[in-house]
Amino acid sequence: MPLRDWLAALVIIILWGVNFVVIKLALTEIPPLLLGCLRFTLVAFPAVFFIKRPALPVFTIILYGATISLGQFAFLFSALYVGMPAGLASVVMQAQAFFTVMIAAVLLHEPLRRHNVLGVTIAAFGLVLIHRAAVPGGVPLLGLLLTLLAAMSWAAGNIVVKIAGKTDMLSLVVWGALVPPIPFFILSWFIEGPDTMQHSLLNIGYVGISTLLYLAFIVTTVGYVLWGRLLNRHAVSKVAPLSLMVPVVGLLSAWLFLDENLVFLQWLGGAVVLMGLAINIFGLQLWQQCQAFVSGHR
Repeated sequence: MPLRDWLAALVIIILWGVNFVVIKLALTEIPPLLLGCLRFTLVAFPAVFFIKRPALPVFTIILYGATISLGQFAFLFSALYVGMPAGLASVVMQAQAFFTVMIAAVLLHEPLRRHNVLGVTIAAFGLVLIHRAAVPGGVPLLGLLLTLLAAMSWAAGNIVVKIAGKTDMLSLVVWGALVPPIPFFILSWFIEGPDTMQHSLLNIGYVGISTLLYLAFIVTTVGYVLWGRLLNRHAVSKVAPLSLMVPVVGLLSAWLFLDENLVFLQWLGGAVVLMGLAINIFGLQLWQQCQAFVSGHR
């Protein structure tokens, strides 16, 4: 990739790594589904009146909004709300890398090889270690499952972007943001309740407002525009692994700002997950290099 794309990837890594801490802080004042509603309302309005609709079928725009916006963040916000640690969430969310590869194998007919299966198996073992870490207020199974569903939604959104081809990503992000607010509002009304919604809106403070602005304009508009452009310019298998650096920032920021101190088994589980993801993405290249090395020394 050219230097500008590596710099864009670095910006994404930092923005998305800190994102998990910001969400945790936002949830102290705003319930998760209402947070999703407010976030994407700010992304869409008033920008939708000034940015031309992307030259894509309406169904594609709806599918993008339903997967990478509504699905991903309904699950992720809820996971963090029920107790999923921010640092570990940043690790588990990177399951999107092998979910993306698997969905691409089915829908785009990209090859699925032995190292993909091995990587998934190792990563799954890491998730088991994370869940079984016996600490007070440890990782809830519901939080872990919701985070995995969020990762799967993100992966589905990656495929939508890839199938859509080269397009104006700012336009797609803004117009795709029209999809989530109403479903988020309905879900919040029936699950969180109108009283909770009203109380949150009337009592929102500087933490809620500042984190909401960060999530709407920095993470969503800047982060996903850059991410989508990388997907448009490069193969899915080359872009997806870049997110493996997000947990490094996520774990460090959660330790610094939220005082999240993980036990050894949780660190081990996170390391095993990342090892599995690395094998899933880079296994073929490593195997070919090993074969070339052996052949060259015979």
